[in-house]
Amino acid sequence: MTEPHEDGMPDGLTGPERAMWRAFRIGRSCDLSEGDAARDDPFGAEAWGEARSVRAEVVALLLLDGPAARAGRVAALKLRGVRITGVLNLAGGTIDPYVEWNRCRFDQEIVLPEARFGTVRMVECAIPRLEAARLHTEGDLHLPRCRVQRGIRLTDAQIGTDLLINQIRVWPDRRGRAITADGLAVAQDLQAELIETYGEVSLRGAKIGVSLSLRGSVLRGAQQRRALNAPQLTVERSLYLNAAWVYEGSGHSTATPPYGIGYTPLRGARRKPVECHGGVRLDDGRFGDAVDLHYARFVLNGATREEVSLRRIATPELRFNGERPEEGRVVLNGARVVTLIDLSTSWPGPGGLSMNGFVYENLVPYGHFPLTRRLEWVSAATPEYAPEPYERLATVLRNSGEDADARVVLLAKQRRRRETLPVAGKLWGYLQDWTVAYGYRPGRAALWMAVLWAAGALAFSRYDPVPLKAEESPNWNATLYALDLLLPVINLGQDGYWRLEGLWQWAATMLILLGWVLATTVAAGASRLLRRG
Repeated sequence: MTEPHEDGMPDGLTGPERAMWRAFRIGRSCDLSEGDAARDDPFGAEAWGEARSVRAEVVALLLLDGPAARAGRVAALKLRGVRITGVLNLAGGTIDPYVEWNRCRFDQEIVLPEARFGTVRMVECAIPRLEAARLHTEGDLHLPRCRVQRGIRLTDAQIGTDLLINQIRVWPDRRGRAITADGLAVAQDLQAELIETYGEVSLRGAKIGVSLSLRGSVLRGAQQRRALNAPQLTVERSLYLNAAWVYEGSGHSTATPPYGIGYTPLRGARRKPVECHGGVRLDDGRFGDAVDLHYARFVLNGATREEVSLRRIATPELRFNGERPEEGRVVLNGARVVTLIDLSTSWPGPGGLSMNGFVYENLVPYGHFPLTRRLEWVSAATPEYAPEPYERLATVLRNSGEDADARVVLLAKQRRRRETLPVAGKLWGYLQDWTVAYGYRPGRAALWMAVLWAAGALAFSRYDPVPLKAEESPNWNATLYALDLLLPVINLGQDGYWRLEGLWQWAATMLILLGWVLATTVAAGASRLLRRG
């Protein structure tokens, strides 16, 4: 290219480039599409020739040092159905004009590190790679329905309003990452609904000003990486890893307009769950409203110890009511949740759940969740006995007014603990369980006492003992004598005045021993209840 003419257009431009230049000065769209769906498909096999091609260096010239807009117009680069040849390199540049590319093809990567834009929209474009570390936009960055062959890099990028990448498809870079956005800051929403990735989505330390939505997306890990790797993620409102409503139209799935998804299902809509094929890591995340895993599907590889890791997250609400993972683990160690909304069939079985130090204050079952299944849930999380999950569940039940269920949980805890004791401890535990259920069912003690008292009274009513001192002995009363033997410490004035021999002596001894056992177990149970109080 030579020096520009007075109108700002350099020599050596091709016909499509001159059309683009003129359209830029008046803010009009430069549309080079042919009106044929097959030939205009940016992802199709049809070649786009010179008549639809512009050079990346000319595009860069327009954006970085383009001509002034015509009077009464606003300069903007709007391209549709255009092929951009060469590497579009805007690294470090400040781009003032509005940028919008629709259904365009890029032959080589787009390079935007440390560039500054107002708003950038690339809709349904074919892009080999997007390199945009430390990109800064005052407005939106939109990439809906694009296809990116070698990954997107948005490390430490700052998006002034919204980042929208709905229905994008991204393949991995050479390191197995499809989207690398560590340290990303988005002032408002990050919408990534119905996206498909074939490598790791990395959002380590990202900060989202409103909500992050991955509704209906399919995330696949690659090269031993996770599907979603987002430790220390901060979302001011909610993280949505749940289902989206989609419907079939125009020959392909069109759930939403390119810039957002509706929340009211349309007629004929179907629910599409989010799927994560590989590990998910949200450790140390902070979420202002909720983490929603409704209808989430996690496909984990147990052989490589893949996990849905929610270690130390903090959120007012966790909705765990998706599909049960067949392999791998769900880890909630150290997580802090105010309200846990869950489904009994969503939790993995024994060995697939860990929740040491998991703190929650309210339980809201989604559907039928009986206490027996809740105890199985705690048992699945404690392959080796640990008291804390039982005590946490009992506290939550008691705080919600379910005292009877809380006692059942604490009884289950004692039974699990008993299995870890030596033989003598187990025998003593079984005795406490059979008699008064470790003190959590004190009514059993009264029942046993009544049975033994009746049996003793009946037996001693058939015996006429010999008094030790005839002048000091009270009148023989078999009923009071049996009760005096059963009640330790308390003296009813019958014991110690009669001589028992043979089997009667053994019967009295058994009543005394059983009385002490009942009293000891009741006292142990009462002390536990007082400590809980």
